[in-house]
Amino acid sequence: MDTRLLDGRSARLAVRSGAWTGPTASLAPGYAQANFVALPSRYAFDFLLFCQRNRKACPVLDVCEAGSTAAARVAADSDVRTDIPRYRVYERGRLVAEPANLLDSWDDDYVSFLIGCSFTFEGALAAAGLPVRHVEQGRNVPMYRTDRPCAAAGPFSGELVVSMRPMPEAMVAEAYEVTGRFPEVHGAPVHAGDPAALGIRDIASPDFGDAVDIRPGEVPVFWACGVTSQAAIMNAGLERVVTHAPGHMFVTDRRDEELASM
Repeated sequence: MDTRLLDGRSARLAVRSGAWTGPTASLAPGYAQANFVALPSRYAFDFLLFCQRNRKACPVLDVCEAGSTAAARVAADSDVRTDIPRYRVYERGRLVAEPANLLDSWDDDYVSFLIGCSFTFEGALAAAGLPVRHVEQGRNVPMYRTDRPCAAAGPFSGELVVSMRPMPEAMVAEAYEVTGRFPEVHGAPVHAGDPAALGIRDIASPDFGDAVDIRPGEVPVFWACGVTSQAAIMNAGLERVVTHAPGHMFVTDRRDEELASM
């Protein structure tokens, strides 16, 4: 499948039909992608408050009405139960399943959230001549738990999760400038350089996603990541919550540049 020819809707249909089952970093270039969370309605306000208090990690793009399966504000003809390649189901903070769809496990009490994803600004990085190593290597982006606490809300708390992309040292400042134009999808990095400054002990062993090569002369650069919300959900220990699997995102109809500031 030539992913360069796909728009947002075609990408979702490819996922829905099972034609695309892997990570979505290279899917439908130019179209914004989103993290996904669905939880019981009684927790929706607290979760929205958590996202607002930790906006760099959890920038909300859309919130669906309880029971709604369509994210119509960002994706026409969408179905959040089928349009993500792989989901995760948590019960009492434990991962219990990773289904390909939610058709048999949807609850009409669920409120769904779509949260900005850093895959959205990768086209701008590539256009500026900056490397996107996990795409080059056909892997999922590496993601790490840090020791930086998030602002809590209700039962939701935890530490910041970051994604990492190695950059030549001379290009780090440009990476800050390029991604800083995208505040709706995490914006500029939170750190560049020594992983230990974030409490990351082993850069070769990400907590989520896949390790990528860091070549001589390159610096690891870290961005706030929407998987922060999943970590908070696991800590909350709710009776049942559904998310996307890390790196397996919801592709919207919004163009990347719509989320960029001038």
